[in-house]
Amino acid sequence: MKRTLTALTGALAVLALCTSCTPGPGNGTGSGSKDPIRVGAISSLSGPSSFPEATQAAQAVFDRFNQAGGLNGRTIEYSVQDDKSDPGAAASAARELVGQNEVVAMVGSSSLLECQINSAYYTQEGISAIEGVAVDPVCFDSPAIAPTVVGPYGDTELSLTLGSEQLGLQRICALIESVGSTAPAYEQAIARWSEQTGKRLVFSDTTLPYGLDDYTPYVVKAKAKNCDGVLLGLIEPDALGFLKAAQTQGWDDTTFLSLTTVYTENFAAAAGGFVGKGLHVPAEFAPFTDPKDPATRDWRELMTANKIPLTSFGQAGYLAATNFIEVLKSLSGDVTRESVTAALKRMQPIENPIIGSPWKFGNTPNRSGWPVALTPGATSWESTGDDWIRLPD
Repeated sequence: MKRTLTALTGALAVLALCTSCTPGPGNGTGSGSKDPIRVGAISSLSGPSSFPEATQAAQAVFDRFNQAGGLNGRTIEYSVQDDKSDPGAAASAARELVGQNEVVAMVGSSSLLECQINSAYYTQEGISAIEGVAVDPVCFDSPAIAPTVVGPYGDTELSLTLGSEQLGLQRICALIESVGSTAPAYEQAIARWSEQTGKRLVFSDTTLPYGLDDYTPYVVKAKAKNCDGVLLGLIEPDALGFLKAAQTQGWDDTTFLSLTTVYTENFAAAAGGFVGKGLHVPAEFAPFTDPKDPATRDWRELMTANKIPLTSFGQAGYLAATNFIEVLKSLSGDVTRESVTAALKRMQPIENPIIGSPWKFGNTPNRSGWPVALTPGATSWESTGDDWIRLPD
């Protein structure tokens, strides 16, 4: 953590040095040009946590669009940079994509920290970012950035609401991983849930580090609180490690709640025997439990054709790229950074059955989750709701 904060300080210094940078031309080619439309993304593809499916899904959407002729013959050239979950790498990647490559927009980025590092730079350069997997709090506050996901903080509210209001859990504990400024944001999410429901957590710890080898101490501490529900705000491999430690400690009489991070087919296959009385998740997008569901059919077919795992992260990248193309089609003149940003700012909400409410560029437009669950011994998810859970805006 100390190394991360040191790197963050260095990255912010880089930003300060660039306050007088002159914006580039923004790929300002005319409407008659056949040059590719340059689009970028910065994702955590290595490091303590990785999100490869979002940009893979966005690439698949852009490839299909290009194969169909693109925008009046102009294809989308998609460049993805790995920030390695490192602040300095995130800052350098933004300057390469925005300053040197002159991308017109950022689409499908999925990072632990790039919003915090690059938000001011994006605003300065007049570029907009449709985030795929958004993690750090700045993703949901910057005028230059709009995620397609609910995000971990809204997801925390949804998961707690699912537990207390639909499952009737009375004694909920929470164990949540955090880095940098995310712990206070999780605590604010818990406070918002309390304000809405009048309920309080029995116990919470929002400071778990990523990638622990042994979760037994946390299991023992939470088990001693006699929780009937436990919220796990952990990434997929860490949640699996926690559940295995819980089983080893004989903790099989509680209900687990989790964020959408664990809603994958691989997790279900690996964790079905370790979920206590059940594991419940508010999926941020339409559940992919039914292969015939028209809401997810196009996404599923595209992911399957490109051998991309079926995850909510993939749904986020798919939606980010799909919505960007819709906005791109609305342009009547030059495709430039300026015209794309202006089109995003004035766009009308886009409806898509894969999301619980129409999406519009702005702060946290997605506030919905669909209940799914992994029952004891099962190796696949099942839908447990008949409508979206929606949070107040």
